[in-house]
Amino acid sequence: MSARSLSKYFGRILAFGLGIGVLCTLFSATASAQLSVKKTMITFAKPVEIPDAGAQILPAGTYVFKLVDSKTDRNIVQILSKDEAHVFATILAIPNYRLLATDKTVITFAERAAGEPQAIRAWFYPGEKSGQEFVYPKTKAVELAKVTKLPVPYIPDEVAVKVVAAPAAPISPARAAAEPVVVTLREVPVLAVKPTGEIVQIAEVFEAPPVQIAQASLVLPKTASNLPMTGLLGFLCLGLGVLLSKLCAR
Repeated sequence: MSARSLSKYFGRILAFGLGIGVLCTLFSATASAQLSVKKTMITFAKPVEIPDAGAQILPAGTYVFKLVDSKTDRNIVQILSKDEAHVFATILAIPNYRLLATDKTVITFAERAAGEPQAIRAWFYPGEKSGQEFVYPKTKAVELAKVTKLPVPYIPDEVAVKVVAAPAAPISPARAAAEPVVVTLREVPVLAVKPTGEIVQIAEVFEAPPVQIAQASLVLPKTASNLPMTGLLGFLCLGLGVLLSKLCAR
């Protein structure tokens, strides 16, 4: 093989190698982004109620749950349409804890009177014991506490009204974290109401989850996997292998 042919040969290998490297980097970045916001697709077979200034009922269907910014002390959750073209709600949450982690997304509900949609209580991401306990507007929290016989965290009704003005479409995590609605939710005082109607501090009725040591392995939710990207990457690697074998045979 001449020097020119050899140079061309190695140039092709380098170009394809760099291409695969870029794809692997993009795939890794996508997976990391999924994990940081804990993005999950959830399908409801029946209508459900979510925290809002009023009583927002989500029809049966598939929705996306994700954190606005997982680095804050208070987790703020967005509920979006399946295609993520519309934000239904931006909700404040406090830490919740379960004894046993599962490999699937878990949503818990607050029981309601017969014929009324169940109200979402908490969201647990796959593989984690710590989850998000949703905070309701005070008026709705008082109602739920009486029905469920359990304490319910709440924010003032007047703050909940402002939260409804959340963006109508998803935006970048960096910009979302700086949105006025998100800033308001980070600063608003959160209290809890008991079934008796007594107002108490959160710490009196909700136990803080224990500190968890980060695991070395990463768990992606089955409800929001990167399988299509993985398949594409596999085919590209296979194609690269075939091409290289042909080049080597020349």
